[in-house]
Amino acid sequence: MINGINDRELALNILLDIENGEHSDIAVRETLSKHQFLPKQERAFITRLVEGTLEYQLQLDYIIDFYSNISVDKMKLPIRVILRSAVYQIFYMDSVPDSAAVNEAVRLAQKKGFFNLKSFVNGVLRSIVREKDKVTWPLREMDPARHLSVRYSMPEELVKEWIEAYGEEKTETMLAAFLEERPVTVRCRTYPWDPALVRKSLEDQGVHVEQGPYLPYALRISGYDHLRTLDAFVKGKIQVQDVSSMLVAEAAAPEKGSYVIDVCAAPGGKSLHIADKMEGTGMVEARDVSEYKKGLIEENIARLNSINVQAKVRDATVFDAESECRADIVLADVPCSGYGVIGHKPEIKYRRSAAGQEELVILQRSILNTAAEYVKSRGVLIYSTCTISRAENEENMMWFLNSHPFRLESLDPYLPEELHCESTGLGYLQMLPGIHDSDGFFIARFRRNF
Repeated sequence: MINGINDRELALNILLDIENGEHSDIAVRETLSKHQFLPKQERAFITRLVEGTLEYQLQLDYIIDFYSNISVDKMKLPIRVILRSAVYQIFYMDSVPDSAAVNEAVRLAQKKGFFNLKSFVNGVLRSIVREKDKVTWPLREMDPARHLSVRYSMPEELVKEWIEAYGEEKTETMLAAFLEERPVTVRCRTYPWDPALVRKSLEDQGVHVEQGPYLPYALRISGYDHLRTLDAFVKGKIQVQDVSSMLVAEAAAPEKGSYVIDVCAAPGGKSLHIADKMEGTGMVEARDVSEYKKGLIEENIARLNSINVQAKVRDATVFDAESECRADIVLADVPCSGYGVIGHKPEIKYRRSAAGQEELVILQRSILNTAAEYVKSRGVLIYSTCTISRAENEENMMWFLNSHPFRLESLDPYLPEELHCESTGLGYLQMLPGIHDSDGFFIARFRRNF
């Protein structure tokens, strides 16, 4: 505790914000920004406690239900979250004494106004501490989906869907990958900067830099405190972006002077990457649905000092007659379920619904319908998502081919050879966490027939 600020209380407040709909990365970033005086060690503790509690939420609930006579889903929300974070510390944070996890949970229950539940919290947690080696887990041979669901803290419905789509072995590989810690990936700009000098700048500030997969300008960085204190970030020499997202610009392969429309651009990473590949020529029109999202794009345009990117407010589902048949390349990186980035945003897996999935597919097809109208004769449309859902990826791809004058075009000339496979030869790539060294991501390249 420093200046009256308790790190577990901050973590609890972040988790409660996430329960109320906030995105985990935003909730953590905003809280740590308000408490920048906290030492690096405490900031790391808060981040790990929040992310770990979220990542293992289903498993933690299983453990709590094993010892509590009141099921987790019937508990008051703050009590439920206090117990989860305490159990995470008991099972996964060796540096935290069990007694500290229990005592701090009891104190937090009282501070949140649940004085009458102090003994309940204390009793459940002390039972778990005494008998934590006696938890019995669902047997794989009896119910593989249930076993994987609890072991890797993934909703059973998603596990079943992925087993059906990818098989049990690949599914388990993906589930394990979601729980692995991975450094931040950045795109080192090759225009107008020298990547070797950018890397040296990072290392001179004490950043640990590793070569990322697939692309020579993809770097993985760790060991720093604040991203915004790094000279390479402030001066626009790097952009936080997973390598899977970088592959979109590779697949688009713009020529100098091209006119590109990115219909769902915020916060602008792909638009800015394509602009760099055109070396300051041509124009990328980076569109999104609100002034807020436009502002996010403009913030990155300004930081990178990109002269050939323009942000505009446009609804991707509403046809813009002025853009009809004008673009050499259209990017449709559509809103999606986000299952490919669960490793970064674990709350995504708990917000799934069948109705929501159907609504997303309808939205994606509406965007594709409109985006297709902007592609000029023989122009290119790139469809991409950060998910591993076949309904949103391959099924949408086939629907589009059957209803629009486009054909798939091989990705092999544009992607690194190590990614070449049967599907890339046909024109699409599904990247899977743990199978590929990246987030889960889908890319399809379409060529307009006339």
